[in-house]
Amino acid sequence: MAAAGALAPALRCSLGRHRALSGAAGRRGRWPFLAEGASLRPCSTRAALDGINKAVVDRIIRVDHAGEYGANRIYAGQMAVLGRSAAGPLIQQMWNQEKDHLRKFNELMIAYRVRPTVLLPFWNVAGFILGAGSSLLGKKGAMACTVAVEESISDHYNNQIRTLMEEDPEKYKELMQIIKQCRDDELEHHDIGLEHDAERAADQNRSTCAAQTMVRGQRRQMVSKKPIG
Repeated sequence: MAAAGALAPALRCSLGRHRALSGAAGRRGRWPFLAEGASLRPCSTRAALDGINKAVVDRIIRVDHAGEYGANRIYAGQMAVLGRSAAGPLIQQMWNQEKDHLRKFNELMIAYRVRPTVLLPFWNVAGFILGAGSSLLGKKGAMACTVAVEESISDHYNNQIRTLMEEDPEKYKELMQIIKQCRDDELEHHDIGLEHDAERAADQNRSTCAAQTMVRGQRRQMVSKKPIG
């Protein structure tokens, strides 16, 4: 039973930071499975790390943090080009959710003492260039990029959920719920892109290929070739 609740202290502590950042109403809306009563306070993770596979948790949080960081930079690039166009509010709406995801993984990085990837400066530039470059093709080009990126990220989140299920679904329940919420948001962004004619975008194949190559390359750089476990 102690092992089954190993993740809860650090998760709830990090969620206290989230509540302070976004407010109670926003917190309940975005992360409805979280317990009430969390407050902003320092975390002690020694007990929280007992009984978990630290290598697995570190790898998942590091990769997801980098992925959400890259996604934020893509949307920043899109807004730099299309922010004042009719597509601006839609892109901003999706970007706001990505900011929420990044805040969450920033908190988990601190709670579990996970070091970020050394490639963040590269993804900072590459993500912005990809977002801005696809947006130069217009709204449809930006949406084609969004569809490609979100499809790859959603697949990766599903693989992580399967990994945690194989490890111990009860022990990693709360972490899986966070990942599932992020995955569902990414799938929503994917569908929004399709609804806005992403499949009919000019030069879509090049935009899609570039986006998927970036995301998959990012994941490969940070995931060990050794099997998780």
